[in-house]
Amino acid sequence: MASIDVKSLSTPEETRTPEKTKVEVVNVGGTEVGRFTLQPGWRWSECIKPVVKTESCQAEHLGYVLSGSMHVVQQDGTQADVRAGEAYRIAPGHDAWVLGNEPCVALEFKSAGSYAKG
Repeated sequence: MASIDVKSLSTPEETRTPEKTKVEVVNVGGTEVGRFTLQPGWRWSECIKPVVKTESCQAEHLGYVLSGSMHVVQQDGTQADVRAGEAYRIAPGHDAWVLGNEPCVALEFKSAGSYAKG
């Protein structure tokens, strides 16, 4: 039997708010989808590291940037900018920060359920 599961990120089932961060999560069909809003000045190593207590971000990210941009640096030195309109996959072991004066807003399909949880 087919079913349809619709949820609005305007009324998230869970919200997390570490410094300069807002993570809004809904569960759709057994998958957690998140909207991450990262404010100007946000940097993983300053805003999320104190919450999760790891040396680098250990989440694997799969998402799409709605607005703004961020810079990502892997532990091996690989780096890239991710901008509005771009889909991304980021492996564990990285730092990242918002570029410019506009919040970076992204939809996350892989790490939403566990991101920024202590």
